[in-house]
Amino acid sequence: MGKITLRNVQKRFGEAVVIPSLDLDIEDGEFVVFVGPSGCGKSTLLRLIAGLEDVSDGQILIDGRNATEMPPAKRGLAMVFQSYALYPHMTVRKNIAFPLKMAKMDRAEIDRRVDNAARVLNLTNYLDRRPGQLSGGQRQRVAIGRAIVREPAAFLFDEPLSNLDAALRVNMRLEITELHQSLKTTMIYVTHDQVEAMTMADKIVVLNAGRIEQVGSPLTLYRSPANLFVAGFIGSPKMNLIAGPEAASRGATTIGIRPEHLDISRDGGEWPGEVGVSEHLGSDTFLHVHVKGMPTLTVRAGGEFGVHHGDRVWLTPQPDKIHRFGPDGRAI
Repeated sequence: MGKITLRNVQKRFGEAVVIPSLDLDIEDGEFVVFVGPSGCGKSTLLRLIAGLEDVSDGQILIDGRNATEMPPAKRGLAMVFQSYALYPHMTVRKNIAFPLKMAKMDRAEIDRRVDNAARVLNLTNYLDRRPGQLSGGQRQRVAIGRAIVREPAAFLFDEPLSNLDAALRVNMRLEITELHQSLKTTMIYVTHDQVEAMTMADKIVVLNAGRIEQVGSPLTLYRSPANLFVAGFIGSPKMNLIAGPEAASRGATTIGIRPEHLDISRDGGEWPGEVGVSEHLGSDTFLHVHVKGMPTLTVRAGGEFGVHHGDRVWLTPQPDKIHRFGPDGRAI
């Protein structure tokens, strides 16, 4: 079981309030991602759950038990950090077995758990190697294996892929998602990369200055952002946000339109503009179009859409895809 409940949890460092009072429910077996810009409090919140930071106020419940004052070792959670923190002089087998050895577990049970974790993580052929003989992705899998053998109520991942190159990040993202499907254990994952959040999560928690801006499935946040912050943060490329007369004419202070919801034409439309930078990605081309009286708009077009810098085009927003926001930044 791995249900985690936060009630009125707050974190202060002296007079500075890093996490204002918040409530959050994480259900057993969910893959929950904390996402937000640097300094938004996502790693601090994870450390509060892990017990690595003391809660200033409120309660943390794990499977209904009050864990607020419990030491980390008693919470039944396993944490995977950004740095692998492997022992270089130990083999992979000994690195994975280390927490069980410290707990004085029976040798046969240690071997069973290590072999099982190695099989799940495709590390069986590397058990006799040392970390220096492994790639970055393999080392991260060893760190995850060390967490798996503890058979925790939940896994806590603190930006585990940020030290890997782009290709390895994609592979490890898939492997962690597959691992969740296999283990069915609660996972809480911290990242500043909203692409990771969108592709991995059952539920995303968007944080801003320690506050929860919105909680929901990836598609819910993408289709129905609660406010301007979520609208501008979730999605790659970002949503186009337009204020002024154009927004006022649609009964809003600001309107938002995603790049794929702007129709582009050479023959006419609602907003005339001039093509600036084009980003050709193969299947897609992202055009940055300068429209008078608006910020530069990003438009998603097909990979074969042939325009050049300085070409004149027309943009037309799809009416049912326009997001409207009021003066307080909240969705109308």
